[in-house]
Amino acid sequence: MMESAFISTPIGVAKLEGDENGLQAITVLDTDEELTKVIPEVLEDGVYQLKEYFEGQRENFTLDLNPQGTDFQKRVWEALLHIPFGKRTSYLELSKTLGDVKAIRAVAAANGKNPLWIVIPCHRVIGSDGSLTGYAGGLHRKKWLLEHESPVKQQSLF
Repeated sequence: MMESAFISTPIGVAKLEGDENGLQAITVLDTDEELTKVIPEVLEDGVYQLKEYFEGQRENFTLDLNPQGTDFQKRVWEALLHIPFGKRTSYLELSKTLGDVKAIRAVAAANGKNPLWIVIPCHRVIGSDGSLTGYAGGLHRKKWLLEHESPVKQQSLF
């Protein structure tokens, strides 16, 4: 049975969905949902690891993942899991990694359909020119996540 939970994060309320086969989706919402008081057992580890990530205590996730998508989408999402914390790659480089430089649009589309935000780090993919290209959660969230993972923290002058 699919379970869900709403938790507070620095970038908005996150909705986690999953069952005994693993997490199927994590999305950050633009609406205020009532936070889940009792986290379903199948989601407890995901909630705990996301909390650690946002507190700066976790760089890698060790969760059972069960994203739903096409075989091609799953190949792209698997490739995203190999982008190290604090690093970035381009859609072009990701297409090369998958063996078809001409598939850049399909790779970008699959990246945009990633149902497991943050855990499958689609936010680490940027334009070849270094620009913060599209992110389903909004560019302000992508920027926040990349700054959160940056080895060089910006210091305020004031």
